[in-house]
Amino acid sequence: MIRRLVSPAVLVTVLVAGLIPAGAGPAAAEAPRGWEQQVMKVPAAHRLGQGKGITVAVLDSGVMRDHPELRGRVTAGPDFIGGGAEPGRPYWGEHGTAMASSVLRVAPQAEVLDVRVLWDEEDPARKRAEQAAESGGPADEQSVKAAGALAEGIRYAADKGAQVISMSLGSDEWSLGSDYDELTASAVDYALGKGVVLLASAGNGGSTDPLEVDANNTVAYPAAYPGVIAVAAMGPGGARAEFSQVHTYNQIAAPGVDIYAADNGGGYRMGNGTSPACALAAGTVALMLSRNPGLTPRQVRDILLRTAQKPAGGYNVFVGFGLIDAAAAVRAAGAAGKSEIEAAPYKGDEYFGDGPVAPPTTNPPIDMSYVAVGGAAAGVGLLFLLGAALLMRRPRARRVPGPPMSGPPMGGPSMGGPSMGGR
Repeated sequence: MIRRLVSPAVLVTVLVAGLIPAGAGPAAAEAPRGWEQQVMKVPAAHRLGQGKGITVAVLDSGVMRDHPELRGRVTAGPDFIGGGAEPGRPYWGEHGTAMASSVLRVAPQAEVLDVRVLWDEEDPARKRAEQAAESGGPADEQSVKAAGALAEGIRYAADKGAQVISMSLGSDEWSLGSDYDELTASAVDYALGKGVVLLASAGNGGSTDPLEVDANNTVAYPAAYPGVIAVAAMGPGGARAEFSQVHTYNQIAAPGVDIYAADNGGGYRMGNGTSPACALAAGTVALMLSRNPGLTPRQVRDILLRTAQKPAGGYNVFVGFGLIDAAAAVRAAGAAGKSEIEAAPYKGDEYFGDGPVAPPTTNPPIDMSYVAVGGAAAGVGLLFLLGAALLMRRPRARRVPGPPMSGPPMGGPSMGGPSMGGR
């Protein structure tokens, strides 16, 4: 997750992982180990491609490159967020190691580029940044550095030739400021312009449990940036995972419950979240690009959506266009031709279509005699209006009452009764 903290001096972005331990929440039967491979049809996809020649940049909390599952498959990139943590610490690479593992489980011949832009949940640097922001004092140098880490990581990965960028992180639902960031939005556009496919987790605040403190379901970035493929999480039963955030920008879904992945301590662990869902989706994209390296980001997205195992109605805000079908996506990628959308100079005629159908029309000159007559008539009309206004303003004569009448009313004989005004 990305938690944005506000101080008087600067908006500070603190990056927070979005992986939920498998033991969190109500007790439930554990899903079969590796169930995600089966429902995504990964074994069938491996017969068509395994990600060879494709680099997936994992923008996260660091990757333990000497883990038995990852050794020789990860290239070290820079640490853009810093904070003093080093490999071997329990709070260094906990989240990132698991995400790299999930990517490579789907695309075993791909290469992971490790770019550190994220603090793990228990990292002391994250806690210091939170305390500094909450105190209302000026942001320290470390917090300012953290604010630009994600944007720098995206640009670095694009410049280093990564074809896929996996971002298992999202804006915290308890943020105190706007999570939209101009620097990150610009970096997303930069990477898209280089043909890089970007994916991000939808967020873990989608619970409807009133006791769940993170159940705010707010807009999450970078998933909400245009051009980024937002990945929701599904459970073993095929429905949205209860924590997966619900938004109209959700485009696709992948398994996110009881996902078995590498641990930064050297073993393995289970975890839940939209984070592993994003990593699994990124691995699928690596398979697609190894089958057809010429695919554009738009083509990749369209193929994923078209080949997905769709929900009733074809789309909903819970899981987007449905669960990824890796085998169908890789087959479609191999059959896709070159994108027809490209900029080209116009080399046709002077006019679009058939051009003008007749010469431009001209109007005869105005007859000034009509103008003079019209002006005179307007003047006479104005005089009449002024006269009428003056007449309306003249005072009326006041009527003076006369003495009471003693006889019958004027103009008619007596009706046999008393006259008006007396007997």
